[in-house]
Amino acid sequence: MENFITTHGMLISGAILLIAYVFIATEKIQKSVVALVGAALTLLLGLLPFHGHVDTEAGTYIKSVFEYVEFEVIFLLIGMMILVHIASRSGVFKWMALQILKATKGHPKMVLFALAAFTAVASAFLDNVTTVVLIMPVTFVIAKEFDVDPVPFLITEVLASNIGGTATLIGDPPNIIIGARAGLSFMDFVSELTLIITIIFLVSVGVLVFLFRKGLKATPEKMAYIANLDNSKTITNKPLMIRSMITLALVILGFVTHDLTGIPAYVFAVAGASFLLLFEEPKEIYQDVEWLTIFFFVGLFIIIGGFEANGGISFLADKLIELTQGSLNAATMFILWGSGILSGIIDNIPYTATMAPLIEQVQHTLPYTGEGHHPLWWALSLGACLGGNLTIIGAAANVIVSETATSKGFPISFMRFMKYGALITFISLTLSSIYLFVRYLH
Repeated sequence: MENFITTHGMLISGAILLIAYVFIATEKIQKSVVALVGAALTLLLGLLPFHGHVDTEAGTYIKSVFEYVEFEVIFLLIGMMILVHIASRSGVFKWMALQILKATKGHPKMVLFALAAFTAVASAFLDNVTTVVLIMPVTFVIAKEFDVDPVPFLITEVLASNIGGTATLIGDPPNIIIGARAGLSFMDFVSELTLIITIIFLVSVGVLVFLFRKGLKATPEKMAYIANLDNSKTITNKPLMIRSMITLALVILGFVTHDLTGIPAYVFAVAGASFLLLFEEPKEIYQDVEWLTIFFFVGLFIIIGGFEANGGISFLADKLIELTQGSLNAATMFILWGSGILSGIIDNIPYTATMAPLIEQVQHTLPYTGEGHHPLWWALSLGACLGGNLTIIGAAANVIVSETATSKGFPISFMRFMKYGALITFISLTLSSIYLFVRYLH
């Protein structure tokens, strides 16, 4: 039995990964459970060693199971979840959203743009799910006051959330995985992606405002009401607001200065979270951490670790080089568009976690001599994050907005979302292709 597993390790670990993908995509079983069952199978079958050791025959070091789990990703996620949850209890994010609305003077098209801009900027620093959860209550209030369908606002917000989250290391989980694998800092993401993401955002929201224009009308009375919304009681806990905003600003400053200090992003996130926990009831806060997401990551890293340790990633890397005939241009575009389409169909987290070690190997075979980091990483980031807009199951934020809208009596069907999502994804990937070509490949 042991010999059989050793001989067919790549096939067995590949089968576990593939079956896990199928169950994650169909959502018949909660995805964290799928990941943990797959991880348990990987370990029980001996596809990953429990302890790291040196293979004396080959003269190479064999990594242990824990070395395949990206703890940088895990701690960064936990730290930011705690930080954002504590800060949101003060009402500060809702206050920001209402202030932006008041600045639009109640013009519906300006309101749509302002909500999209707030969502995109917030998603660059908070996780997308938190951002849409914060903005949705405000959206329903505004739609009610305008007496219009809230769905165009909700669709625009969720698309803007996935676009904005692409711009930074902490904006979207795929970027956290890429950052950990490629050794990319917070400022690397900002300097390389902010320009193209801003262009994609402006073009996309311009297209959406045009498509939704018939439903974006309001009487002068309604516009006056929005312009004069009372925002004086939105902040429910001023000391908490001041404390959490200063902490969040310092944590982001820590991310920005990583290149100078050499301190990883997750250290600042955990430090900020632990400081704020000193003033809270920890049990209450820990209950609101998305533990299902955390365990999903841990299980997934172990499954993919099993596939990598048994030569699966190397095999796929060779196939990718063969398919693109060793062309950096072809490989970059293949990864961008392939990631964009696949991330709209399957969860972009397991997809990115599988692709990151593959790109780590391919980048040595497709050498890049230009300025900046290897373009394959940016192709993966842009494709995986922006592809989340393709369908309603493409990203967690999409699912949450859809479920909340349905519960409020405004269902967003799969096809209605895709009508706009597919168009925005196509625009996003086309603009990304131009950017990658001009910036890296010409």
